[in-house]
Amino acid sequence: MILLQTQLVKIIKRQLSPEVFQWLEEKGKLVHEGSASSALKVSFAAVARKAGRSVIETSADESKQIDLTCNGFSVTNWPLDKLCRLWLLLQVDTGDESYHSQIENLFRDAEMNELSALYAALPVLAYPESWQFRTTEGIRSNIGIVLDAIMYENPYPYRYLPESSWNQLVLKAFFNDKDINRIVGLDERSNKTLSSILIDYAHERQAAHRTVNPQLWRLVSKFVDAESINDIKKLFDDAHITVRRAAVLACYGSAYEPAKRLLEKEPVILAAVKANQLNWNSL
Repeated sequence: MILLQTQLVKIIKRQLSPEVFQWLEEKGKLVHEGSASSALKVSFAAVARKAGRSVIETSADESKQIDLTCNGFSVTNWPLDKLCRLWLLLQVDTGDESYHSQIENLFRDAEMNELSALYAALPVLAYPESWQFRTTEGIRSNIGIVLDAIMYENPYPYRYLPESSWNQLVLKAFFNDKDINRIVGLDERSNKTLSSILIDYAHERQAAHRTVNPQLWRLVSKFVDAESINDIKKLFDDAHITVRRAAVLACYGSAYEPAKRLLEKEPVILAAVKANQLNWNSL
């Protein structure tokens, strides 16, 4: 992660005063050398007071380079203290036998903004498999900024969570009305079990006369079958154009022949899909 550290330092340096940047560098050196057992904990907590929470400015090229370094990862629009905390975490010596415990201690004692930084840093922490339980615990949280840190522009869940935990994350995203498009690997990790879970969730919403996020059918699309085709048929009769567009997209992505035949009901929407003027990201 040396390249990522270099990229982060460039962004941080131009947005901190020279005095605060020097303070951060000194704390980072102490953390890396492990010369004080409390160095990480103390500096991690002090960052907000030192650096402030102004939103960082990144160029398109910087964002691209960070994505190339860690595919799917982004620090765009992060508060400055969060970015500094990420950089401090990258200073911890990964060869130190206390590496895991140092960071676990931060999770244990963190307040909300610190937790947000920790969960957002998951894709760049060493020993990624060891953070699976911690991530699952975070998904159970009802703290909005924690859920955002886990779900948005964070490739860790996509790469490392077992299917059951991944499915829990996606269901929680729908339940909390999160921006589904910002979940990395959403389409790649769609699965039959998740499709069934989301259909049951849709039934509960419909029974309570509540709306269903049309993006839900995105994750049903590849698994439409004789059991779920009636749910898809109902979408074509909905008064809302967005729901009917979701129906067409779901059937267009399905290999189930009865679903393909339903596309004849909406030739104009189908033409937009075929011309790539309409897709799940633009729905």
